[in-house]
Amino acid sequence: MFKIFIVEDDKSLVSLLKERLHKFGFETFAVQRFDTVIEDFEAYQPHLVLLDVNLPSYDGYYWCRQIRNLSTCPIVFISARESKMDQVMALENGADDYLTKPFDYDIVIAKVNSHLRRAFGSYASKDHDRSVTVAGLTLDVERLALFYEDQRLDLSHTEAKIMDEFMKKPGQVISRDRLLEKIWDEHTFVDDNTLNVYITRVRKKLTSLGLSGALETIRGSGYRLHPELEDQP
Repeated sequence: MFKIFIVEDDKSLVSLLKERLHKFGFETFAVQRFDTVIEDFEAYQPHLVLLDVNLPSYDGYYWCRQIRNLSTCPIVFISARESKMDQVMALENGADDYLTKPFDYDIVIAKVNSHLRRAFGSYASKDHDRSVTVAGLTLDVERLALFYEDQRLDLSHTEAKIMDEFMKKPGQVISRDRLLEKIWDEHTFVDDNTLNVYITRVRKKLTSLGLSGALETIRGSGYRLHPELEDQP
């Protein structure tokens, strides 16, 4: 049974979320003390997190970063804050998705199922024990990690899927539509800005490995991973 970790201070909303999630066979844990979120997370070991932005003590962005230090499980923000900047901040801090309140609970269930399939279900199973290497850069799909010259860098599920697309076809242009189709399914609306954020995050991580010029933008077409992985200016 999949376990859902809820970090939300609106008790009525928590009650409704738990009721709907239990109906669909999920186990849940709702945080009661907002100064022990990480302790509760480590004790519960959930498969997915539903996380609000506005919380007592520290905001959801802070807790998202702390969870990312421990886990690559899917994190879906649920918030009344609708601005594009809030959604961008959520993604940049490690989230996989963002839902604005008020939301349709059927959409919540669809999002949860979608992310669980990609992280642990049928979509993820074929990735077990698989790695791909291009010019000394290795992506371990199961461990969600990049390795280069004795360096290791952890990725989110979405970042790993993006890198997987590039590394399976080094030197080939991957269109934006291809990335959107491959990484997200029909239950998840993704705009161009969301993809831009993830591409930026992937570039930053490659740069931290010393590969600042490895991922090239091909205007009007998409992106290309240089097979030689040159560190270009």
